[in-house]
Amino acid sequence: MLAGILLVAGACMAARGTELYQAQTIVTGQREPERNIGFALCLEDVLVKVSGDPRLIGDRRLLPLEARAASFVTAFSYRDRMADMPVHDEQGTRDRPYDLSVTFDPSRIDAALAWLGRAPWTAARPRLAVFLGVRNGPSTYVLAGEGPEGFEQRLSLVAAADKRGMAVVLPLARVLAAAQLTVDRLGPGELPRLDSLAKEVGGDIALAGRLVWNDRALGWIADWHLAWRGETYTWHIGGVSFDNAFRNAMEGALQILSGHGRPRTGAVR
Repeated sequence: MLAGILLVAGACMAARGTELYQAQTIVTGQREPERNIGFALCLEDVLVKVSGDPRLIGDRRLLPLEARAASFVTAFSYRDRMADMPVHDEQGTRDRPYDLSVTFDPSRIDAALAWLGRAPWTAARPRLAVFLGVRNGPSTYVLAGEGPEGFEQRLSLVAAADKRGMAVVLPLARVLAAAQLTVDRLGPGELPRLDSLAKEVGGDIALAGRLVWNDRALGWIADWHLAWRGETYTWHIGGVSFDNAFRNAMEGALQILSGHGRPRTGAVR
């Protein structure tokens, strides 16, 4: 609900400073083996966030680091995802799901990045104004920061941005209406206009996209467009959940803005 409130207000701030060295994942129970798996997952997320390089996702060189991920941790905490539900059977004991929040030692993370041939991305991170057209059969809309359409997609977008250390803002419905934006007017040719509009809604640059449900692919097909430093970038992913589509959007933007080249097309992360 807090994520939704932030978007209605117009912005979701991404992590800054030491917050980039924090991550969260879902674990089953609070036993040490499960906790260590969570530490490893969070370590990869932090290395990606801090460096700005999503090409580290799945990099086999991370395996020895993940095996000793606990040595990078300075603090961790749990939040019971079923706190409001009565205890029943195994879900009340060892198999209860928790949000595991982990804080890592910045100096150790920076040293690990140096070993990987990377460095922290310390430049100011542009806030992305997301202009997204959604088509699901006969239903079409441009995702706004409020309103009944796309509520779960707004929450998913916030989660994807937070996971990769980015900041996003969605325009309010009245802004979209005044600009006469439609699903078909969100291609790469619209980026100069959208970049101007991005600044009006509290962003720095525009990320334009289309999200279309495809029965044959049994999933969403997404196309993303971003203009940065005189060059236009386009990437694509298909046959995925909208959660994966938004992660793909954030990882592509992260890679471009941090100077790590063009994002891959069609990859599911």
